[in-house]
Amino acid sequence: MYLTQHTDYGLRVLIYTAINDDSLVNISTIADTYGISKSHLMKVVTALVKGGFLTSVRGKGGGLKLAMTADKINIGAVIRHLEPMQLVECMGNNNDCLITPSCRLAGILGGAIKSFFNYLDGFTLEDLLNKPTYDLLYFPKIDILPEHESVETMPSPLSENLDHVPEKVAQSNAIRIDTVN
Repeated sequence: MYLTQHTDYGLRVLIYTAINDDSLVNISTIADTYGISKSHLMKVVTALVKGGFLTSVRGKGGGLKLAMTADKINIGAVIRHLEPMQLVECMGNNNDCLITPSCRLAGILGGAIKSFFNYLDGFTLEDLLNKPTYDLLYFPKIDILPEHESVETMPSPLSENLDHVPEKVAQSNAIRIDTVN
């Protein structure tokens, strides 16, 4: 199973928007930051606005902002909205498979998808925000991740002065990794 590029970009847009707190961000800036096609990103943003995850402010000085706080945006809900979870033909509306009436594959895959979303439902956009991500978005040219270091241990170019970093980002220095027993 994999997530489409559309969903990947959607999550990146939400992360970027959340890190910018209440400031309006524009699609061109997000596209340039991530090196993503602006036209593709516009489709992603349209879906996020329709899903109620982003608010779009039109006109001069307009842009995008989160429609709710990051702790209210559930990752499972975002992916459900953006991702078609039809892993095989028999899970969709255009099913012409001969063995569907006796096949157990759709049920087994459906159970896997349910487990997948049960796990993702335990996380919000706020769980994805951390200081290293902020640093990488705003200081991409600085070599802050030597080969021998991980994201959890990398130094921060902002470690001395956090005045301009949103408080919720500055307080989160490590990536949250949970395991399922």
